[in-house]
Amino acid sequence: MVMMDSAVIAFVALCAAALYILAGYPLLLAWRARRNAKPVKKDLKPQPVSIILAVRDGEKFLSPKLDSILQSDYPRELMEIIVVSNGSSDGTCSVAASYASRGVRLVEVNRGAKPDAINEGVRQATANILIFTDVRQILDPSSIGRLVACFADPTVGVVSGFLVIHRAGIEEDNVSLYWRYERWVRSNLSSLDSMLGATGALYAMRRELFLPMPSDTLLDDVFVPLAAFFTGYRLILEENARLFDYATTANTEFRRKVRTLAGNYQIMQQYPALLTTRNRLLFDFISYKFARLLLPWIVLAILAVSFFLPRPWAEIFIAIQAVFYGLAALDLVTGLRSPLKRLSSPARTVASLLAASACAIVIFFVPANRLWKPTQTVVTGD
Repeated sequence: MVMMDSAVIAFVALCAAALYILAGYPLLLAWRARRNAKPVKKDLKPQPVSIILAVRDGEKFLSPKLDSILQSDYPRELMEIIVVSNGSSDGTCSVAASYASRGVRLVEVNRGAKPDAINEGVRQATANILIFTDVRQILDPSSIGRLVACFADPTVGVVSGFLVIHRAGIEEDNVSLYWRYERWVRSNLSSLDSMLGATGALYAMRRELFLPMPSDTLLDDVFVPLAAFFTGYRLILEENARLFDYATTANTEFRRKVRTLAGNYQIMQQYPALLTTRNRLLFDFISYKFARLLLPWIVLAILAVSFFLPRPWAEIFIAIQAVFYGLAALDLVTGLRSPLKRLSSPARTVASLLAASACAIVIFFVPANRLWKPTQTVVTGD
């Protein structure tokens, strides 16, 4: 009886912890952001910017990307565009060189890590505002100006763009739904004070705040912004600075999340102050970033404790979890269609993200650079 009582207490506590991480904290954050929002002063007055595009083997994406930058509403004479080819073996350098007459500068570096390419791009840059962007996503014509306008606020050190994911199939829609959930959390953090990083596909920062990265840095879009955060500046999201991408498959998203979550372990080593009172968002970091690393172990503990619950609750909760994991496994079978796909695909997405979080501990056993994998998107005709 004592064991059963302890199991019930543990089960309730674990379920409450999981519910807090997934829903309780985001809802609490949204409430706090509404009550304590810090508006950002904006001025659309243009100023010189250096746009740094670090790319490896991005031939098929580079031309559309550069076109989207050059077709921006932003004054061309104020844009310095630097393409840093990081040991590309395809036609990336040729594509970049073909834009030289339009002011695009190609910088070639030896094959290394993305942080090395970004560091070199910053060394080559001349403007006081740095804009970092990835090769795959297309920029909205107004996005550069929207980013720059936020630096009229002296408290702002980093401004992140707003990534919009094109709709694809059911599986990819579930992955993009997770991204919309993440974006909502980041938006509320931005309103409250600061995001705990930036959207790597597009963000801008004051040049004097840039801190060169170690070569093995997994999360350049967290390491670089946090240097500004710990200097006292805000890291904000500008929802009008839009860029567009296609959804990724569940398999690709799994690999990306392993790297991202492994990077969270790494970033705590790089910035130990994140876990101290020097972090003015310590509560949010623990509830958001750190708790996400604990979530898969909490879920596994829920399953284990379920076997010790009194009947019939043990059978009920074990059955519920078995159905969930069964649907996730069933989704791996090719050819499944709705309505079953509409049940199995969300289960697989959640299970995949939990598994990725658990696998993130690989960072303690393998070199960080082995976690880098190319992202594969799902392109539709929509």
